[in-house]
Amino acid sequence: MQMRRLLHIIRPPKKWKFIALLSTGVICGLISYLFYVSRAYSYLSDDPKTCVNCHVMTPYYATYAHSSHYNAATCNDCHVPHNNVFSKYFFKAKDGLYHATIFTLRAEPQVIKIHEAGSNVVLKNCQRCHSEMNENVGTTNINVKDKEHGKGKLCWDCHRETPHGRATSLSETPTAITPTPESPVPDWLKKQMDNKK
Repeated sequence: MQMRRLLHIIRPPKKWKFIALLSTGVICGLISYLFYVSRAYSYLSDDPKTCVNCHVMTPYYATYAHSSHYNAATCNDCHVPHNNVFSKYFFKAKDGLYHATIFTLRAEPQVIKIHEAGSNVVLKNCQRCHSEMNENVGTTNINVKDKEHGKGKLCWDCHRETPHGRATSLSETPTAITPTPESPVPDWLKKQMDNKK
């Protein structure tokens, strides 16, 4: 009985039914198209080539591809939390929406710097993967806040060039060879465009 009342409230009047269905279809179509064109589905994977969807990440991918971490870890192994699946995908979604907004507004800086939340994640992952080594050095319980207060060193204080080398901007690796994202234009449309020429 309550379900019928709810449907009665949600359902548009008969004269608006066609417009409501058409609007819903257009909105769903646009969302699907944007999801496809932006390659949003690729961010669900752990493939490092996904990072090059944004040209700003080219130097970071290029230097990573020539580092000691290339055969041992992906970008997500370092830059995403691993305590549970929920926090992993929540962090990816939050960071992804932030990056997408910045890139869409063309507000990306020439030099990309990791923010505090990202630094904490990277540090925890350094400590997770290199736990035996950290016990010998004494960096197992250090965090970014401790470093700010002069207590201890973070992993990258000594290992500054791991795994990204000195890449700090697009101008540092102007001739870097990286995988180019495929065109989102479907093959059937490419053929039609070629036939018109």
